[in-house]
Amino acid sequence: MKTIVFAHRGASKLAPENTMPAFELAYQMGADGIETDVQLTKDKVPVLIHDENVRRTTNGTGFVQDYTFDQLQKLDAGSWFSTRFANTSIVSLEQFLQWAQNKNLRLNIELKNNIIDYKNLEEKVYSLLSKYNVIGNTVISSFSPNSIKKLNKIDQNLSTAFLTSTKIKGLVDYTKSLGASALHLKYRSLTNSLVEACHNNDLDIRIYTVNRPISMMRCYKLKCDAIFTDVPHTAIEYWELYKHKHTNNR
Repeated sequence: MKTIVFAHRGASKLAPENTMPAFELAYQMGADGIETDVQLTKDKVPVLIHDENVRRTTNGTGFVQDYTFDQLQKLDAGSWFSTRFANTSIVSLEQFLQWAQNKNLRLNIELKNNIIDYKNLEEKVYSLLSKYNVIGNTVISSFSPNSIKKLNKIDQNLSTAFLTSTKIKGLVDYTKSLGASALHLKYRSLTNSLVEACHNNDLDIRIYTVNRPISMMRCYKLKCDAIFTDVPHTAIEYWELYKHKHTNNR
């Protein structure tokens, strides 16, 4: 069983997160998939940015929801990372899907709606995924239980994942009760018994954010379905090492 490598916000240790340079780099490195975050603009355009506020990753201030998409595109989303990426723009989900649609990539779209409950975000994202015919290779994740439930009402066959950074009693049963098809778990909560419980209940288990080789190797050994990493090139290198060692020990 292969553990899928998702580039977390693209190759975000080497290029500004959630931008085309980070996505392009992850693709060139051979990442199996790309994880990205969606917020909603003032004019209801889904855009790729992790924070609700633009100040950390652009030269602007204020909330994403208070900008139109045109206004957001005028911000510099690259210089904070390196002058090499000056004038890199915030990307819309549609622009990203136009780029990704003909590539052999898995996609993880995280809805950032646990702090601001963007109205109709689920429907807007689903509509774009349908338009670009990528539903079959996409999982939509959220920290919001209500969002997972909404997505399953839109399409029962949609791959959805419940995200959590905290230990919840009866986590596997709770995830199943939401209708999710996967659990996305913070690395510090990973245990062998939880992986087994997920697989025994037909849930995929994917782990974030895994940047240290020793942690990658543990995820591979435990047969996690996927990891999210800021350094996909390292994850691929260590997967090859793990696979080589595993094959030679048979």
